Amino acid sequence: MGYREFTIEGRNAVTEALRSGKPIDKLFILDGCQDGPIQTIKREAKKSDTIIKFVTKEVLDHMSETGKHQGVIAQAAAYEYAQVSDIIENARKKNEPPFIFLLDNIEDPHNLGAIIRTANLAGAHGVIIPKNRAAGLTAVVARTSAGALNYTPVAKVTNISKTIEELKKEGMWFVCADMDGTTMYDLDLRGPIGLVIGNEGEGVSRLVREKCDFIASIPMKGDIDSLNASVAAGVLAYEIVRQRLS
Repeated sequence: MGYREFTIEGRNAVTEALRSGKPIDKLFILDGCQDGPIQTIKREAKKSDTIIKFVTKEVLDHMSETGKHQGVIAQAAAYEYAQVSDIIENARKKNEPPFIFLLDNIEDPHNLGAIIRTANLAGAHGVIIPKNRAAGLTAVVARTSAGALNYTPVAKVTNISKTIEELKKEGMWFVCADMDGTTMYDLDLRGPIGLVIGNEGEGVSRLVREKCDFIASIPMKGDIDSLNASVAAGVLAYEIVRQRLS
C-alpha cells in the first residue's frame, strides 16, 4: 500500500485547504512576510490551532516541489486524525476498559510509527499525540506502522496534561515511564488506563508526569540506562496486556 503526505503550495491553495478543514500538520511561512493574503492565512491557521513556523526563503525553496510557493507551504497529514471521543467510543464498542497510548512529544516519525504498530497489536483503542513539538501522521509514520494506521485511531491535542485531566473524568488512570519510578511488576495496571511515553531525549515532561497516577520503571541489567522510546512503549504495553489477561 502506498502512502503520501501532501505538500500544498501557494497562497490561494493553502487558504482553501485551511478553510476546507484539511488536516494540516505544519504551516511554513516566509519570515517577515506581512501582506494581506499572508495575514488571511495566519487567521485561518489560528482558527484550527495549526502550527506556524516562520522560515527563510532558502528553506521554502528547498521544500518546494513546484518552485511557486509564494512564501507559504503547508504540510498535510497522510491520514485523517480522530477525536479523543472517537477513541473512547472505540473502547465502548468493544465493551472493554479504555487502553490508550499518550505520547509526550515523540519527534522521530519512525518511533511514532512503531508505537502505533505496538498499540494496535497490544489491543489499545487509540493513540493521542500533541500538536506541537511532535511528529505528525506523515508517510514515514504510515509505512513504519505496517498498516496499523488503518485500524488504530490517532488524535491530536493541544495539551497532553489537560487531556489527561479530562480523561480522568472518564475514570481513567495514567502510568508514565520513568527510570526513577516503581518497578512495573509491582504496579496494578488493570482497568481503564493510559500509557504515557515521553520524548526520546528528555522523557516525560514534568507537567505531564505530575498528572500521572503511577510512575513505572522497566528493570534493566545492562550498562546503559535507557531504552528507545518505541521499545519502552512495547515493554510497558505488554505488561499492561499481561495484567489485563490475568
